[in-house]
Amino acid sequence: MDVRFPSTVMLIFSVMAVGVGSHGIAGGIGCAGCTLVVSLAQQIGEMNNEPIIEAMQRLCGFLPSSYQPACKMFVTEVEPVVQRLIDEKLFTPDIACHALTLCSVDPGQKQCHLYPLPAERGVATSLSRALSSGKAREARAKKIQKLGADICDYFPVLKEICQFVYERVDDHDPVVDADGDRFSVIETLRGTHFRGRDCDDTDPSIHPGAKPIDGDRQRDSNCNGIYGVDPKSGSPYEELLCNSTTQLGMILLGDSAGAHFHIPENWVSAPDISLGAFEILPHVLADEFDWPYLSAMTGYKNSSLVKWPTDSTYYKFWQMDHCNHRDYQNLGVNGARSSAMNSTIQYSMARDQKLDHPALVVYSLIGNDVCNGHADTIAHMTTPEEMRANFHSTLQFLDTRLPPGSHVIATGVADGRILFNTLHDHIHPIGKLRSDVTYEQLYDYLDCLQISPCTGWMSSNETLRNLTSERAANLSKAIEAEVHAYKSKNFDVHFVQFDIQDVMKKWVKEGGKAEDLIEPVDGFHPSQLANFLMAQQFWEDFEGIYPQGIVKRNPHNDQIRQLFGDQGGY
Repeated sequence: MDVRFPSTVMLIFSVMAVGVGSHGIAGGIGCAGCTLVVSLAQQIGEMNNEPIIEAMQRLCGFLPSSYQPACKMFVTEVEPVVQRLIDEKLFTPDIACHALTLCSVDPGQKQCHLYPLPAERGVATSLSRALSSGKAREARAKKIQKLGADICDYFPVLKEICQFVYERVDDHDPVVDADGDRFSVIETLRGTHFRGRDCDDTDPSIHPGAKPIDGDRQRDSNCNGIYGVDPKSGSPYEELLCNSTTQLGMILLGDSAGAHFHIPENWVSAPDISLGAFEILPHVLADEFDWPYLSAMTGYKNSSLVKWPTDSTYYKFWQMDHCNHRDYQNLGVNGARSSAMNSTIQYSMARDQKLDHPALVVYSLIGNDVCNGHADTIAHMTTPEEMRANFHSTLQFLDTRLPPGSHVIATGVADGRILFNTLHDHIHPIGKLRSDVTYEQLYDYLDCLQISPCTGWMSSNETLRNLTSERAANLSKAIEAEVHAYKSKNFDVHFVQFDIQDVMKKWVKEGGKAEDLIEPVDGFHPSQLANFLMAQQFWEDFEGIYPQGIVKRNPHNDQIRQLFGDQGGY
């Protein structure tokens, strides 16, 4: 049986790194994942007064049962190396992962380490004492080499799924979609968590957002749960209850922030980890670590897994007019930048100019055009000319897909200096037990490995942070200029320079903490609370753009609830 490394923390950092297209140096994502999971096991051992090997076995026990055998085999494989380091009083998570050959020191590069190295000893000296020869390390490398850099390799149970998913997810379409209309009947794998549920996956003419066929007398063709005929008047319910307002779908063309990238804090915090913490892991993986059903744009339900409630643009559309039920698409993609949106992502949008209702499209790429993991990060940023050209091409595409009466709102790129300024001296969850790892230390560690989600902003280099924000501001100006210049055939287009700092200032003024608005594990994305507050801010922006209301309140909402209950749910 193959030895695998089912480290959830490695998976987390794999996703973060892949999201920015960088696997790093000196072991990269594998090194970071190993260091953090070994650190987590070490802390669990301290809390339970047990050796680290037993703590590793305990950590394996927290995983879903199908992942535990491979995890325990890995622990058995690494035990001799870990014990030797402990006996030599050389053990640190960094040294252990170097000894396991998951970390390295590349020629001409500095030693990357999250924790202090043994006193007066570098990595090489420590390893020479722990392992008798280079041959020992080579032998160890051969046993560990099957770990690879592909998360599907870590979990044999995911292997076949991954092969199928890769073919579909690269196009950002639902994996399960029998009729090819880009709507699904399952939650994950780009299904109903990202788009409204299909109510007939055998007929492509039936999907959320469609104009009703024959008034939906016989069946629900737009999946909003409203169909049939009123026995008194003989008229279809769709005509009676929905024709007095203009129905409007909600579509996001965005990135991981719009998709609400989120890693549960109790996955990496030793004091908070517990049996059952990882029960949701398969679902989180299948959703690419995104939680769009809780997001500011397309959220539609609350979850006991997060502290704060959900609000969103789509949900407000539904509150105003229940006929908009299920008409949402979250096309947020981890790592998306304007070039990827222009070349692939936008083509996964499902809208027919003649057969579907109008929609509001929010174009919101708030960071990845300036964020990357490269050491020469500025050289890999999008230029203002490229940004405008990419956005122009997307607008041209939307003019071929959106029904007349649609709307497009483009947001500016964020000022990410807020990340370092807010978090740099705070303790990261991996350091919660001993207060020994700050966000600044973690940022610098990821930067050293060249796997940072955003080298420009997640950096202790103030000059670099300022230059990154300067480029972001210029990209926002390029988007705004294209908004004013573009002549659309089927929609109006507006620009909103959305600023998370304004939301943060309001929250702090109300007595909250600024750090509450940033995801605690990755220290990069908006938190659940931020998504809730951003939804409210976006709605205020919409009301400023459309003072007469972007959607009208349906006077028949109460009747819809009485007749159709939850309209089939989600």
